[in-house]
Amino acid sequence: MINFRYHVVSIVAVFLALAVGIILGATELRGTALDALNRTSNDLANELNAARVQNRTLQQEVTGDQGFGQADMARLLDGLLSNQRVVLVGAPGAPGAVTNGLTAALRQAGATVTGQVNLQPKLLDDSESNQQFLSTLVQTLASSNSAPSNGTPLQQAAQLLGGAILTKNSPSSSSSSGNPGESSTTRQDVLSSYGQAGLLSVSGPLSVAGQPTAPATLAVVVAPATPPSGGVADPANQGLITLAQELNTAGLGTVMAGSISGSVSGSAINALRSSSAGSLISSVDDADTVIGQIVAVQALAQELTGHKPGSYGDGPGSSGAGPSPAPSPSATTSTQVTGATHSGGTTSSGKK
Repeated sequence: MINFRYHVVSIVAVFLALAVGIILGATELRGTALDALNRTSNDLANELNAARVQNRTLQQEVTGDQGFGQADMARLLDGLLSNQRVVLVGAPGAPGAVTNGLTAALRQAGATVTGQVNLQPKLLDDSESNQQFLSTLVQTLASSNSAPSNGTPLQQAAQLLGGAILTKNSPSSSSSSGNPGESSTTRQDVLSSYGQAGLLSVSGPLSVAGQPTAPATLAVVVAPATPPSGGVADPANQGLITLAQELNTAGLGTVMAGSISGSVSGSAINALRSSSAGSLISSVDDADTVIGQIVAVQALAQELTGHKPGSYGDGPGSSGAGPSPAPSPSATTSTQVTGATHSGGTTSSGKK
């Protein structure tokens, strides 16, 4: 007959067998498990060391590229935009490192920077109420012979802005007052009204009251420092592309430039390259570097000479290499070099 003692003995035996099994198993497998863990740890350590070496090498290449560009900027840019006028158009949140660097590079190339237009979020707001506001403002400002006749309210507002800050008249033209039908007073009225409406602000010569400057022939649109939350289709991206297209139509060429961190997937530059406008407007995704600033200027020079726009840098949709600089009045064939390429960090001189 099974009594209580039998149950106690059975339970004790089960736990004793379990304990013995655990001890024996741990003893037998300890060596194998430790060996496997050691191998994995060694493999990970080797991968980490290799990554560090590669990172160090790439950093040296980047430093070398930037040093090359800094040392040769004058030779690479000299005369490329001689006598041209360029306006900088900064999107909301445009990085100062890009605008400041591009300003210096443009002046190095012989261009006159006519000023900077700083866009406000309201201009790119696609809400119905704001679109109605833009439409009313445009019709109020536009003269009978220059009123935009088609397109969305943003397109019309961008057309009017383009006519205020850009012209297709070359510097040698006898007329530098802007597009046909646009007087200096009208252009200043547009900028002043847009400013009062909270659509933009201006700095530099553009903001000098009573002394309207000649409109620019070229434009550089500076993309935001960080991508919007809505990705490529975000209204801020699409609105900036629309603006860039209208600026490109109003002048002789437009380039969109951005920082490395601000030109990732979902950014304005990524959106531009993914759209049909990417075949009309050049883009540079590393304009916070010396090399990128040089390439942005070269891209403008290429557009002046009728070359096809390109996508330059290392970001999504880029073609990698920078453009060859257009001939400059002061440069000879022997001193002209191809713009520094970005793919793999190689410069035109073959320097790594």
